Amino acid sequence: MTGNVLLNGKRRRLDYGVAAYVTQEDLLLGTLSVRETITYSALLRLPTTLSKQEIDEIVGATIMEMGLQDCADGLVGNWHIRGISGGEKKRLSIALEILTRPRLLFLDEPTSGLDSASAFFVIQTLRNIALDDRTVISSIHQPSSEVFALFDDLFLLSGGLTAYFGPAKMAVEFFAKAGFPCPSRRNPSDHFLRCINSGFDQVTNNLMGSRRIHDSDPLMNIPIAKIKATLVNKYRTSQFATRAKARIREISSIEGLIVESRRGSQAKWWKQLSVLTCRSFKNMSRDVGYYWVRIGIYVTLSICVGSIFFDVGTNFTAILARGACGGFVAGFMTFMSIGGFPSFLEEMKVFYKERLNGYYGVGVYVMSNLLSSFPFLALMSLATATIVYYMVKFRPEFPSYLYFCLDLLSCIATVESAMMIVASLVPNFLMGVTIGAGYLAIMMMTSGFFRPLPDLPKPLWRYPISYINYGAWGLQGAYKNDMIGLEFDSFTSDGTKLKGDFILESMLGVPLSHSKWWDLAAIVCLLVSFRLIFFAVLKLKERASPYVRTFYTKRTLKHLKKRSSFRKAASFPSKRQQPLHPLSAQEGLNSPLHY
Repeated sequence: MTGNVLLNGKRRRLDYGVAAYVTQEDLLLGTLSVRETITYSALLRLPTTLSKQEIDEIVGATIMEMGLQDCADGLVGNWHIRGISGGEKKRLSIALEILTRPRLLFLDEPTSGLDSASAFFVIQTLRNIALDDRTVISSIHQPSSEVFALFDDLFLLSGGLTAYFGPAKMAVEFFAKAGFPCPSRRNPSDHFLRCINSGFDQVTNNLMGSRRIHDSDPLMNIPIAKIKATLVNKYRTSQFATRAKARIREISSIEGLIVESRRGSQAKWWKQLSVLTCRSFKNMSRDVGYYWVRIGIYVTLSICVGSIFFDVGTNFTAILARGACGGFVAGFMTFMSIGGFPSFLEEMKVFYKERLNGYYGVGVYVMSNLLSSFPFLALMSLATATIVYYMVKFRPEFPSYLYFCLDLLSCIATVESAMMIVASLVPNFLMGVTIGAGYLAIMMMTSGFFRPLPDLPKPLWRYPISYINYGAWGLQGAYKNDMIGLEFDSFTSDGTKLKGDFILESMLGVPLSHSKWWDLAAIVCLLVSFRLIFFAVLKLKERASPYVRTFYTKRTLKHLKKRSSFRKAASFPSKRQQPLHPLSAQEGLNSPLHY
């Protein structure tokens, strides 16, 4: 995982635009059609000066080149949308990367999970790309004989050592001269992998010892490690190695051979922002699990809350009822934002893949994510606030209703931002839900509902947790918005009226030293801070990940050098390695199998 990268003999980085990378997993937005996916990619990366007609022509030519005409208007597909086939998804992934005509195209096992016909068509497409004066480098997964016949050059690696590098059609001859000829009617690629994969020597010995396999294959009598060592030594002294070294020296000696430097995207940042926001909004609107399911649950819960606290009134018991209603809305209703975590993770995967190939910057993505999600958050907050506010019959003034909507909107948007930070840090859904639920639980406990803010332990919980808690500010604002100016009945029938200001300070522990609008401003500040933290986390991961991987690799290698070699024999007797006995011999007390 360490070394030098040389392009045309010169040491340099693989900048965006020079090289493109197609991952093994097809990371695509399933709610978009094939044509929409390629069009959005073109708008994000091609020059802003191109007209819509020129973009459409490039997209159409790419669809034609990759053979995607029949499924151009079909959706890619996800967990609830039936989409295109695996081979078509792979060709779509390749189509996205050849839009900018990169000089180098890397692919990680492009035929993985495909049937033989789909695999052949994908490799045939890659061969056509290579004929267009571009270099295609791919790791391959068990190629068929038809697929292997399409290769120009073959590079066989085993344990980091070169077993062969040269023309693919000469590999059979090289193996034959090394003493390991490919049997007739056998796929050459299967034979090559059979000769260099030394990870199963112990398994083979165990199977031969138990007589579970026949030794008709001549390779069975020779350890694969020995075959691999022979091939590596043969290659070092072969004409192929000499030819490769000479070619490297020839390229390195050419003066003025410089690879052009390009950015991954040639579009302006404002064009990227508008296109990415439009694409993200369309994905959110089409994906049922992103917001629509949550909006339905929010409306249902709002009706339940409204019916439970219906027309709560201003009697003495209504004091605690209003506090409980506000606490539920500000705490538990925002907790439902964790339901969008699966969609957050899928979106983050697409972001990492597109960022790797230089589609857009981190800042553009953070801003577009906030802008595209805002209409859904506003709809969610407006529906919830309207139902609860008018069923519970809080203050009848419109400014109080407007504040209630804004308070809920800012709290939900802040929680969404916090969940995006968690999604950018965790590796999987289970860990993300666990950490997200733990974070929201701490926020609810220190919001001032379960225990008034002045009574919280001063170290940690009061300072600083409650001050960076969106729920604490949101709940204080909701209490002030509802109770300031109201009068409640006394505990006794002939007692004096209790003013809302007195209840806030003495019973609920809400300070009246500042206005409710300052509480709302504090939540907005937290929202902006979380978005900046989200930006910083993405940037830090991008910059620090190479150094972290290098450190981890060096530490792992250091530990491996201290370890003794693996045991050659099994550490305990296994009944799988014992000779087999007929079922008739296993009956009664004389069975050879003892337990």
